[in-house]
Amino acid sequence: MMQKDDIAKKYQDLFTVIQMPKFLHMEALGGEIPFFISTYNPEQELDIVKAIHGLKNKLEKIGIEVLELNLYDIVIGLLNKHLGEGEIFELEKQMDKAQFKNALHSVLDITEVLMPRIKSIIDTTKAKVYFLTGVGNVYPFIRSHNILNNLQNIAKDAPTVMFFPGKYTGQSLELFGKLKDDNYYRAFNLDNYKL
Repeated sequence: MMQKDDIAKKYQDLFTVIQMPKFLHMEALGGEIPFFISTYNPEQELDIVKAIHGLKNKLEKIGIEVLELNLYDIVIGLLNKHLGEGEIFELEKQMDKAQFKNALHSVLDITEVLMPRIKSIIDTTKAKVYFLTGVGNVYPFIRSHNILNNLQNIAKDAPTVMFFPGKYTGQSLELFGKLKDDNYYRAFNLDNYKL
């Protein structure tokens, strides 16, 4: 497990890479989509949330606007709008897991509901980089590889950094370091990225 000093160093390194013009202008990608994954130990979620917030503030202080797309917040907003404030928690109490999962999938259709909402958020900003957070909080209702596959048509004006609680081998995503998601190989591992 990373110590707090290691987390601070990692996020200083991310700051160094993200602020570089080559990164922001999506140069040297060899025609690949500008998606990057930064992994972390899920046990350190609270420390990582603080580190991401600090990274965002530090970038904005030097004029690099960051749009944070927190999947959990977006999903809760959609559910509250569709079902009523807090009603999702009442439904969860009344249904078994399979029924609840099916109900969520019907309300949160990725192509018909979630992606249009994310697109509407992106369309209102002039951010130079997008941070995708809250990935672990929406599992198993929303899978990270599905988000990335659908985002490539929406998030193309700025690099996207997904903060992922688990492992990314460059070919597969392993949520929480245990649950292998479908293969996804179109993103760069930002933890090893060199410009």
